[in-house]
Amino acid sequence: MINKSRRLKRESFQSMFFSYFLGGLVLIVIIILVVSNLKIGQRRADLTAQLESLREEVDALEQEKANLQAKASQGTDQDFLEKEARERFNLKKPGEEVITVIPPEQEQVTTTEETGKSWWNIF
Repeated sequence: MINKSRRLKRESFQSMFFSYFLGGLVLIVIIILVVSNLKIGQRRADLTAQLESLREEVDALEQEKANLQAKASQGTDQDFLEKEARERFNLKKPGEEVITVIPPEQEQVTTTEETGKSWWNIF
């Protein structure tokens, strides 16, 4: 009878230990799944932001491509070619005079802040 009671206590202890162990294991698995789900969500948000940035870049490049194609189609126009040759390469027709306007140099004004002197040291 005493052996039977010990065996019942032992089986009860083993089943209780197994229940706690299994419960802890399930809890650990749930925590791992939640953490991995959060990381996946963060990665998804980062990739979505990167995708939006790349889409904007593609739009800008497509706009630039359209502009370049428009300029290329103008490139066959004689007036356009003449204008570009004058502006980019400073070319002129025979007999023409080219006048270049040079902006005046600005005088450098030194202030007391630039020289490091205090206003009181001026006097």
